[in-house]
Amino acid sequence: MARRIIGIHDKLPVIESIPLSFQHLTAMFGATVLVPILLGVDPAIALLMNGIGTLIYSWITKSGIPAYLGSSFAFISPTLLIIGTYGSFSQAQSGYIFFGLFFVFISFVVKRWGISWIDIIMPPAVMGAVVAIIGLELAPVAAQQSGLSPLPTAVGKIVEPFVIDGNIIFVSLFTLGVGIIGSVMFRGFLQVIPILTAIVSGYLLSLFMGMVDTTVISNAAWFALPDFHAPVFDTNAIIIIAPACIVVLAEHISHLIVTGKITNTDLMKEPGLHRSLLGDGLSNVLSGFTGSPPNTTYGENIGVMAITRVYSVWIIRGAALLAIAFSCMGKVSAAISTIPQPVMGGITLLLYGVIAIQGFRMFVEQKVDFSKNRNMVLGAITFVLGISGASVNISSVQLKGMALAAIGGVVLSLLFWLFAKAGLMNEEV
Repeated sequence: MARRIIGIHDKLPVIESIPLSFQHLTAMFGATVLVPILLGVDPAIALLMNGIGTLIYSWITKSGIPAYLGSSFAFISPTLLIIGTYGSFSQAQSGYIFFGLFFVFISFVVKRWGISWIDIIMPPAVMGAVVAIIGLELAPVAAQQSGLSPLPTAVGKIVEPFVIDGNIIFVSLFTLGVGIIGSVMFRGFLQVIPILTAIVSGYLLSLFMGMVDTTVISNAAWFALPDFHAPVFDTNAIIIIAPACIVVLAEHISHLIVTGKITNTDLMKEPGLHRSLLGDGLSNVLSGFTGSPPNTTYGENIGVMAITRVYSVWIIRGAALLAIAFSCMGKVSAAISTIPQPVMGGITLLLYGVIAIQGFRMFVEQKVDFSKNRNMVLGAITFVLGISGASVNISSVQLKGMALAAIGGVVLSLLFWLFAKAGLMNEEV
């Protein structure tokens, strides 16, 4: 029996939509609140502005792109540098506003000159590798949360001898097992909520095993407004933030392309990359003025769509509305925050793997010919830069993983294009 596919514009009954939206919320929740926690910012403001930003994005893209905007990890390093220099998060907010305006500017560039330049700077051999690295780079984090590998420090050394915790591994593998079985065996409505089913099952098991701190829920207030902060404009802070903007631009384009592949639509052309960038940019301008970390399209939610085949933008909007509501409902937000790491680690092992596979799928569907040296070199260098652990510091911003791979692939692609124009390439470009 063929699986049911819920299209981008399809609406479902409310009784079906709520759990589907909650599934997206739980998938992104851990990562999206981790960023403000690391930066010393109220997680509720990030949750609120992620929800509002997603609704703005959905409106500007004419309800044509099912994407959720969550807190971006690309700005953590430069933001910590700014906080260490100025002692305040407010200066970093001016950099976030610049980032949003940068995306708005690029959106007008795309609208005026089209997207043909994308194939020059990020051909399929690079784009597929970058998309795969997005999942591969995140996979070790899932393994660490699952208790399957040690947690390294920033310099790659183990904090203490790695001890295998049977309870953690049992919960994570149980959660993963429910997610796998649900993805391939569930029928009816359960077929479209395997991620939510896995998370709830893992949570209940953790609760039974005493791994959930319920005092966090009891101590939380029923209603509490997020903590808003005005920006302090600083040119130096903007300069520190600027390199990360290029990284997120590459990530944005990669996510839009892989979402188009999953939904079998050309989202780069309709509703268009320019609308996607404009929606993301305006969302980040607003986040910068209110005191929230910047947003980006989220791979976790792309993974959920790939597994469930539910692409409805109305489900994404529902998740955004839930995020806005929960940002002011302390106990509900606290309950979600108590989901143990082994539960999220187990399910993200599946989600991040699915994201990586979408990159390899891009190689196949774009018919990338790796018998050509150009494609082989582009793919090889992009992969090596992304998964080798290499890092480069530019203007106090550390580039590594997907960010370094994307920029390295773009630079090499541009060089090959220039060589071809000069007649120095022995292969057609």
